Amino acid sequence: MAGGLNMELSNAQRAEVLVRALPYIQKYNGKIIVVKYGGNAMVSDELKNAVMRDIVLLSLIGVKVVLVHGGGPEISETLKSMGKKSEFIGGLRVTDRETANVVQMVLAGKVNKSLVAHIGHIGGRAVGLCGLDAHLIEARVADARLGYVGEITKVDTAPILDLLDKGYIPVISTTGGDADGNIYNINADTAAARIAGALKAENLVLMTDTPGLLRDKDDPATLISTLPVSEAPQLVREGVVSGGMIPKVDCCVEAIRRGVGRVFIVDGRVPHAILIEILTDEGLGTMFV
Repeated sequence: MAGGLNMELSNAQRAEVLVRALPYIQKYNGKIIVVKYGGNAMVSDELKNAVMRDIVLLSLIGVKVVLVHGGGPEISETLKSMGKKSEFIGGLRVTDRETANVVQMVLAGKVNKSLVAHIGHIGGRAVGLCGLDAHLIEARVADARLGYVGEITKVDTAPILDLLDKGYIPVISTTGGDADGNIYNINADTAAARIAGALKAENLVLMTDTPGLLRDKDDPATLISTLPVSEAPQLVREGVVSGGMIPKVDCCVEAIRRGVGRVFIVDGRVPHAILIEILTDEGLGTMFV
């Protein structure tokens, strides 16, 4: 379905594509899907346009889409322009108070509103939120070494559900707060998993810069297409899942255990990866069940 809808398709072939998608459209109509968006799919204008079109299309056919986004490269770029060096521990950004304010400015301001505007430009109806709005994401210090990096203590789904009920696409940037007014930088994968769990979403789709989980990281043919969450720890022990993929897999397992129907790790570098995963028999990436 991706790359396939071009001028070489006959009208009959276009109709066949739509008919084949019908069972999936029926299945997901009225259901909630959470999409975590970031990385390579965010920095390429072509891929960004494809992702936003996928989300608008799903919304128009009755799927309740929640878009959760990161923005690490933009944060690093802004800090660099301020003469401030980015430091990471275990893949998480060390965040002092000044950095937390920059994170809020870049994520809740620049990135969030540009995505909302993009969706609006192509015919969707989106509203931007950050975790500070209506106490959507409450957090506390995750690790003193990381400073204001937040561990989520509570997700209030009321503002998200209100927007979905009115036909809007909520676009959520992953900052959080506490009762003392502190602002926390929260990993977007972690936030997406918790939000999807709180919403009891049908699906969570994590867009990454890999084809999915590979038994051999250098061989795309070794893609693990379906993974029961009970088998995930064994893959970590075997070293199949390592480095930055470990926290992503942890998020997938967490989401399933919190009541999400299925979780997908898909390659955000593939145009229309969301539609391929949701609306076709073939799918792509790794599905956690």
